[in-house]
Amino acid sequence: MSIDLKKLESHLATRSYVEGYSPSQADVHVFKGLGSAPDASQYPHASRWYKHIASWGSEHATLPGTSKAGEAFAAGAAAAEDEDDIDLFGSDEEEDEEAERLKAERVKAYQEKKATKPKTIAKSVVTLEVKPWDDETDMKALEEAVRSIEKPGLVWGASTLVAIGYGIKKLQITLVVEDELVSLDELQEQIQEFEDYVQSTDIRAMQKL
Repeated sequence: MSIDLKKLESHLATRSYVEGYSPSQADVHVFKGLGSAPDASQYPHASRWYKHIASWGSEHATLPGTSKAGEAFAAGAAAAEDEDDIDLFGSDEEEDEEAERLKAERVKAYQEKKATKPKTIAKSVVTLEVKPWDDETDMKALEEAVRSIEKPGLVWGASTLVAIGYGIKKLQITLVVEDELVSLDELQEQIQEFEDYVQSTDIRAMQKL
């Protein structure tokens, strides 16, 4: 069998073997068809391959696979489109599949890591002012009413009474809220529903944690 050296050289430029990732009967078939080592200056890849397969000489008969893939390198063999049809080498496709598999595994690992990473919870410290109707308003009852409001993500803090004139004092109270869970507008509306005590509310200060 005469071997098409140009075709073999082109194939071995990107591969170590005629078929797959280890020596096989396809390599033995082409090796025997060559009969002698290719000119290293003209066919460096084929020459390198020939020397490597020659080193397996004592094991040629026991190597796995068939000679079918090697037959494609016979001079006058079917055109490249026919070679594609029978997928002689398969290594490009196998390498692509392996690359896609590794990529998918990395993406999956990243998504799993991202999913398990604790989410940062945005919080704010707020100073809220609550003004009574007059100096006769029971400020203790007013504060108790305010603190009776409970919501997920709301924590009431310290409070103080601040004089605003004419004997009237307003409640100044600190609270911590989770921004995604607590609407300050809604909270103020709830507080102002205590109409017996509350005239108005106002946010004095707010700072992100």
